[in-house]
Amino acid sequence: MPAFSPRRLAAIDWDRAGTALDTTGFALLPALLTARECTGLARLFDDDVRFRSTIDMARHRFGEGRYRYFAAPLPPLVATLREQLYPRLVPVANRWACAVGDEARFPPTLARYLAECAARGQRRPTPLLLRYGAGGYNALHQDVYGESVFPLQVTILLDRPGVDFRGGEFLLVEQRPRMQSRGHAIALAQGEAVVFPCRTRAAAGTRGPYRIGVRHGVSTVAWGTRTTLGVIFHDAR
Repeated sequence: MPAFSPRRLAAIDWDRAGTALDTTGFALLPALLTARECTGLARLFDDDVRFRSTIDMARHRFGEGRYRYFAAPLPPLVATLREQLYPRLVPVANRWACAVGDEARFPPTLARYLAECAARGQRRPTPLLLRYGAGGYNALHQDVYGESVFPLQVTILLDRPGVDFRGGEFLLVEQRPRMQSRGHAIALAQGEAVVFPCRTRAAAGTRGPYRIGVRHGVSTVAWGTRTTLGVIFHDAR
């Protein structure tokens, strides 16, 4: 599988993505991966030696489907994506932390951040592949694996909607204080990514900034097979 080219990330309007995250709670990154890269990553799902853990979602009442956490070392494409996406999301992460009064700040490189995770006992890699068949879904949840949590994560669709599967929209639900929840149903294209909050995000209110709780999931797949890559930046205990 060819290595991911960082030049693709350099072409993205990150100021616009940051504004979208501030205002709507998510940002889309079109054509982040090529069809060939998507197919190559999806094929890894059945290669047992690539993974450190496999979760049967129905067994744990998380939904219906399976997800598999990559073992170290990560596939080169996944490792490069994680390393190159992180510094572009740090400005948003630190801006949100400052807005809600958090003292902690995230370092400029993934290597330094993972060292901080390791110091807290979080050493297991968290990027993963998720696969759903007909009837599969993912209940609303948050991906928190320890004390250190990077506030943003990325999901990339690897299969072709309308060809390989139908249904399975990405779901994002904001739990706003003293207001009803707001939901988004996002239909991704193959190779397209969505950036979204891992647990909370900062929002501007009439009385100043406040936190919005966020959960994400996947709606029911009508037919076919849906595979995604999840890029989470904090490691797990």
